Amino acid sequence: MPAQDTSPTVVQFGVFELDLQRAELRKQGVKVKLQEQPLKVLLLLLENPGQIFSREQLRAHIWPANTFVEFDQGLYSAMARLRDALGDSSDSPRFIETVARRGYRFIAPVTAPAAAHAGEIPETSPIRARPRTLVFRRFAASLLAGLLGGALLLAIVLTFNIAGAREWLRSRTTPIRSLAVLPLENLSGDPGQEYFADGMTDELITNLARLGNLRVVSRTSIMRYKKISKPIAQVGRELNVDAVVEGTVERSGSHVRIRVQLIQASTDRHLWAQTYDRELRDTLFLQGDAARDIVREIQTRLTPSQKQRLAAARQVDPQAYEAYLKGLYFSNKRSAQDFTRAIDYFQQAIDMDPSYAAAYSGLSNALVGQMFTGTPAARVREKATWAALKSIELDPSSPETHDTLGGIHEFYDWDWPGAEKEYRRAIELNPNFAAGHQDLAIFLNLQGHFDEGLAEAQRAQDLDPLSPFIRTTYCLDLYFARRYEQAAEKCQQALELDPNFFHAHGNLIGIYASLHRDNQAFEEYQRTAALSGRTPAELAAVKQSFQQGGMKGVYRKQLEWSQKPNDADPYEVAALYSLVGETNPAMDWLQKAYEQRAPHMEEIRQESAFDNVRTDPRFTELLRRLGLGH
Repeated sequence: MPAQDTSPTVVQFGVFELDLQRAELRKQGVKVKLQEQPLKVLLLLLENPGQIFSREQLRAHIWPANTFVEFDQGLYSAMARLRDALGDSSDSPRFIETVARRGYRFIAPVTAPAAAHAGEIPETSPIRARPRTLVFRRFAASLLAGLLGGALLLAIVLTFNIAGAREWLRSRTTPIRSLAVLPLENLSGDPGQEYFADGMTDELITNLARLGNLRVVSRTSIMRYKKISKPIAQVGRELNVDAVVEGTVERSGSHVRIRVQLIQASTDRHLWAQTYDRELRDTLFLQGDAARDIVREIQTRLTPSQKQRLAAARQVDPQAYEAYLKGLYFSNKRSAQDFTRAIDYFQQAIDMDPSYAAAYSGLSNALVGQMFTGTPAARVREKATWAALKSIELDPSSPETHDTLGGIHEFYDWDWPGAEKEYRRAIELNPNFAAGHQDLAIFLNLQGHFDEGLAEAQRAQDLDPLSPFIRTTYCLDLYFARRYEQAAEKCQQALELDPNFFHAHGNLIGIYASLHRDNQAFEEYQRTAALSGRTPAELAAVKQSFQQGGMKGVYRKQLEWSQKPNDADPYEVAALYSLVGETNPAMDWLQKAYEQRAPHMEEIRQESAFDNVRTDPRFTELLRRLGLGH
């Protein structure tokens, strides 16, 4: 009689199971939709738990050879879809771990039902149950001690989890050290009020971030959950938080009602809820009350200065507040056009309420944003500085304003001590300020303090774990530290969060070029060119340039495009000339960048694109004038 195949047909891990015959993923019996390529990745990893698969191995096993050009993008998308289906996170993985510079591996216990005629899965099976530790005698001894101690009733209640006793006890004893505020739902019945709900969410996050010894997740990661329904436990795992605040905003005329509730992430247990009703002019009091109550509920003590800050909340002109929230809404979009709209709204808020510190802070930040989206720094620097100093005059404890002032000192004034002082003050006022840690990180790395700078970059990522922008800046930090492999991995993580994130693809061009991987560098260049709106004819031209001259051919084509407009970025043109080995034009354009106070000038000390001109005496003199020489 032929031997019966005893290989498992269903593989189990966590609350999931994969039916190998049907190629079907299920969660607690419910089918989970998963596309073909992510499913193939999962199957390969499950067949070899604990084994690291390189990107090249995954490509050879799953993608045909003729898909090489699109492989990186395909892998980013497949891993992102797979992690989304599993509710997993690359930062705090439960199932799939990203091993820096090596690949991916499955780290969760993998089991399968016993075979039909055997008590164990055969040794020849590709997936085996992991051995379990025998704990019976230890458990029996503990139970006997409990009986002798007179705790029989409690032991029975906890053992059988009567009426959810274990969850209740855990919820009262597990400290809450980290928190996420999910986007407040707009119940106003008017989609045009989304800016108001988003603004209230931002303000609640900001107030909580400044209070107590909590890690509070930043806005960018939170907004990824807007209009997306996920189990609280999954949100908690993805953001690595102990508790979640969720709620609603309802506005009727000048009246505002906010309902918020605190939920323990691990158990999905409701801990506390409250409703707040205020007139619009008293919204700042409402936000302070909500933040204080939440902090009190999780038993985190406030310092006298934190209590004083909450007590210092003031009334605000309702129309000024509305204009401020609209400015905040557009400023958070971070495009040149949106910065212009934000500036207009912040100015309206100031005109209506000249003592509104937050409006001056928002105005200054939006003006600095314009410096990095094409507006010459000289046009905005004076007003940006005035607005920042006015905001600090009205509210010296605003971390956002100190951070913005630090940016002005760094990227325009080239006042390095002044910039560092303002960045550190911002973090001192709000240790949860992800943007502050991010800005201090890039400053320290550009100054050559790589260990401290990279530690700050990691802190920013911990506070804003789902932000592709934070990870891309972290990638840039690693690039300046010449840790190119790690930099590439960090940008790849950013692309798992957003496959079309322009700046991550842009960073990878320089990283791969520095690693002498010209084919990969060109692939990333093609993606950025397509994302920036280059025509098919232009894309064909740059491809021909690459085929004829490698990346230097691409840089020469980019030089043609860069110098056509009258407002060409002199820093970018200088970098391109350096990359093609033309020292004199590179130095001429660097001098123009210096004279125009281009905001990226600080980068020349660490930017590898300038390695070809680094020994030129004119370059050394330029570093000295910038205060970056040794």
